[in-house]
Amino acid sequence: MASRKTIRSKQNDRDKYSVLLPTYNERENLPLIVWLLVKYFDESGYKYEIIVIDDGSPDGTLAVAEQLQTIYGDDKILLRPRASKLGLGTAYIHGMKHASGNFIIIMDADLSHHPKFIPEFIEKQKEGDYDLVSGTRYRGNGGVYGWDLRRKLISRGANFLTQVLMRPGASDLTGSFRLYKKNVLESLVERCVSRGYVFQMEMIVRARQLNYTIGEVPISFVDRVYGESKLGGNEIVSFAKGLLTLFATT
Repeated sequence: MASRKTIRSKQNDRDKYSVLLPTYNERENLPLIVWLLVKYFDESGYKYEIIVIDDGSPDGTLAVAEQLQTIYGDDKILLRPRASKLGLGTAYIHGMKHASGNFIIIMDADLSHHPKFIPEFIEKQKEGDYDLVSGTRYRGNGGVYGWDLRRKLISRGANFLTQVLMRPGASDLTGSFRLYKKNVLESLVERCVSRGYVFQMEMIVRARQLNYTIGEVPISFVDRVYGESKLGGNEIVSFAKGLLTLFATT
């Protein structure tokens, strides 16, 4: 009879992780985030691919991605660009169509999410066979660095309001650093109607409704080094409207 360790080892050999990297004007950040992803995946020994979904960045992000594909190989770096900026939710749908892994990792390409946490996500998932694992800034030794007071208040306030209204049973609803079983992510994306910053929150809410299991890993979130934040007044208003809509319809 095969030992549990042998069975687990064979399962690990079958597992593959597809990282979806939606990009828009990330030419300075993309080389470093890809290098870090390759480093931590190679060190941990997990099979992986990195899918870059560029939405017509005017700063030449796609050209940088093409250079990275030449360096690391087209088996590791897949380029699936789109003609224009079409939104985060549709970027995930587009990326999933081309993902060959049975697990999908979503994260920001602006270096605010450090790939060093990915092995912890994977171990957490295996520990409880979770349907999804979410990075949390608000539990354990998680935290936020580089934000001014306004950004911290917006994030904390959004998270607090969501906790009060939706009671989702997860500590960080607005974060976008997560690991999903591919079939779970496909199921959630089909049901989500939100766009923009509300999308991540709705994914957790829908996951709870469908009785998917959620694990959490504390992460350090660091504000982007290069480029400008895409969070503005319009996004805040859209978030508030989206939250109230979600509350009224779920």
